[in-house]
Amino acid sequence: MEYGIIGTIVLILDIIAIVSVLAGRGSVGHKLLWTLLILLLPVIGMILYFLIGRSAADA
Repeated sequence: MEYGIIGTIVLILDIIAIVSVLAGRGSVGHKLLWTLLILLLPVIGMILYFLIGRSAADA
């Protein structure tokens, strides 16, 4: 049961991260790279994006 809740939370946060990537001001290549990273490594990719991937203008 706990894993289902954790999985749902990770899914929601990944969707938020992907929407943030796509709404950002980066180039198409930048958006594609971050989106693939978030999809392939959901937890690590999301954390990396929110720590180092967002520009000051997007934050």
